[in-house]
Amino acid sequence: MAKVLIIGAGGVGRVVLHKCVQNRDLFSDITLASRRLASCEAYKEEIKDRYGVEIDIAEVDADSVEALVALIEKVKPDIVLNIALPYQDLTIMEACLRTKTHYLDTANYEHPDTAKFEYKEQWAYHDRYKDAGIMALLGSGFDPGVTNLFCAYAQKHYFDEIETIDILDCNGGDHGYPFATNFNPEINLREVSAKGRYWKEGRWIETEPMEIKMVWNYPEIGERDSYLLYHEEMESLVKHIKGLKRIRFFMTFGESYLTHMKCLENVGMLGIEEVEHDGCKIVPIQFLKTLLPDPSTLGARTKGKTNIGIVAHGIKNGEPRTIYIYNVCDHQEAFRETNSQAVSYTTGVPAMIGAKMILEGKWKGSGVFNIEEFDPDPFMEELNRQGLPWVVKELESEYNMLSQLEER
Repeated sequence: MAKVLIIGAGGVGRVVLHKCVQNRDLFSDITLASRRLASCEAYKEEIKDRYGVEIDIAEVDADSVEALVALIEKVKPDIVLNIALPYQDLTIMEACLRTKTHYLDTANYEHPDTAKFEYKEQWAYHDRYKDAGIMALLGSGFDPGVTNLFCAYAQKHYFDEIETIDILDCNGGDHGYPFATNFNPEINLREVSAKGRYWKEGRWIETEPMEIKMVWNYPEIGERDSYLLYHEEMESLVKHIKGLKRIRFFMTFGESYLTHMKCLENVGMLGIEEVEHDGCKIVPIQFLKTLLPDPSTLGARTKGKTNIGIVAHGIKNGEPRTIYIYNVCDHQEAFRETNSQAVSYTTGVPAMIGAKMILEGKWKGSGVFNIEEFDPDPFMEELNRQGLPWVVKELESEYNMLSQLEER
């Protein structure tokens, strides 16, 4: 029996809340907090109507360490689940450190004033968390998160040495809007419009945005255009997957999405610096966020599936081997269960499971850790039980295509 504090009441927070309530034999006391108290109130009613369960709610400014400390001291949770914005990772980590409370998040720290995200400032907390006797679990979402564990699982069970990893992320869903993002628009558009990077032979290689493209046949979805991006899980995986020589990340985008994004970028709407308009100062990308559909409202109208996984190539018993591990999630099934679409579902379920691993003592340690540093087996078993079943396939010709892509 454990007491948890969930900070963040968007689409992912909604899924985390549902999954914690579904596992209330462990998560017996739940508090949901957000800057938007109205969202917490709505979710509280939703949970009561569906499960007959009462949760506590609170209003909090996650940019304020003092406000967070006061809330944590009031609630006294066993763990804080940070489902807020990545800009707020450091304030929530600091509050957990001051109150000696376990911490978990789903995405690494992003600098509010710079289009950049990295683990450096979160990793810097390691010694202080270790001295306090508490754990910070970073990146317990899907990518990062489950993709990291797919790599760790492949390393443990299928390879003596992994040489290359390609992370493949496809959202084959259709929400019917001309243009919308499936998670926070500001985070999404900054991520997608940034320059790409991949790691090879000990160094990072930078590419222009959307410069490298391939077509991949995603099981249960089909062939989709996939573009090389930089994504945060690569930063930790190059540290923890031994013998790795190359790692890349690909995500699918349709022509309509890319055309809209390029037009918005060309007219300055993706800018993160303040501009003056009619005597008011605004940040263009934040203004754009107010115009776009709220991702938490997309669930009811989104149809199709997601497919996210990894292709790992390496050596087993002296012979080359290629493994494809992936999950397929149906948007409408996710909505029926949690009132959220599959992008939120695939992030929220692993957040709950990560907390479960800590609270049940299956993952132990003091300090700051990335998810792949722990035994993947109990987490992988929970994925099958909690709604995100995975598949392992041996590949041959498909890996040749990935290898040839690099040579061009």
